[in-house]
Amino acid sequence: MALQLAATTDRIKAALAQTVACPPDVINIVIAVLLSEGHLLVEDVPGVGKTTLAKALASAIDCQVGRVQFTPDLLPSDLTGGSIYRPATGEFEFRSGPIFNQIIIADEINRASPKTQSALLEAMEEARVSIEGTTYQLPRPFLVVATQNPIELEGTYPLPEAQRDRFLARIEIGYPSAKAEFALLDKAAGPAPTPPAVTTAAEFAALIDQVTMVRSTDAAKRYVLDLVHATRAHKDVRLGASPRASIHLLRAAKAIAAMAGRDYVLPDDVQTMAVPVLAHRLILKPETRLAGVTAQNIIADILKHIPVGAVREATVATQLPSRLFRRAA
Repeated sequence: MALQLAATTDRIKAALAQTVACPPDVINIVIAVLLSEGHLLVEDVPGVGKTTLAKALASAIDCQVGRVQFTPDLLPSDLTGGSIYRPATGEFEFRSGPIFNQIIIADEINRASPKTQSALLEAMEEARVSIEGTTYQLPRPFLVVATQNPIELEGTYPLPEAQRDRFLARIEIGYPSAKAEFALLDKAAGPAPTPPAVTTAAEFAALIDQVTMVRSTDAAKRYVLDLVHATRAHKDVRLGASPRASIHLLRAAKAIAAMAGRDYVLPDDVQTMAVPVLAHRLILKPETRLAGVTAQNIIADILKHIPVGAVREATVATQLPSRLFRRAA
């Protein structure tokens, strides 16, 4: 029987909305990243709920969560673990680190040295880690949620481009509305709320497999490539999005389509994820930054100029009844 993916993700959204003062579109992106087996970079000022969001997500899907506070003296082995000598047995015993959890909260990731940050590269790309000549597979689902403060730069190390490229999406939570912040004051009087588990890690892993079955036409794929190629040719960009960005954008668009109850990708799905997936990968020219132009501005400009008519026509021509993804009555 087909999994009711849209209904399950709706329950996850409802659970998160009760716990985190976060815009609905941001929650959609977070769930889409997890369904895409990607990783999330949350870049915002302190106190807006970055860590709370990651913890609430782990609780809603009943996942094991590990939090690591990144500091300048953090070592790679503090993340991955290592062998410990046991005098009683005269042997070394492997003790796993926090990276072996299903959701990793890398708090203030830019405060650790590049050497420690690089310990995440293999895990984020291949869902495994190599330690002392042995390769260990990581659990599924596996998600790294990294946070960083874009304002405070003292004592921080910029994320290497190779690592930024491994984050499927970057989001900003932003300040809550006056109404949402008023509700937070009531909740602050008691213990921090924890959303109930609405699914299990095993069930969510099955949903991830379901997302891979979402269809995308050749026209939709060309639209993705047109957007990515446009970032490389843009006059204000020194380094555009990578081929990995193309893969991530199509994968994220499939997740958005599945969450909407469809088994085919629309241009709207690609457009929804274009800024979160592409903007953080761009390196702008110095004069562009001085002029106050952001990467988000550039992606928005590209979306306005890349035609989508052929994509819509091809989608309508090949559309079949959606049996895999149907909302529960």
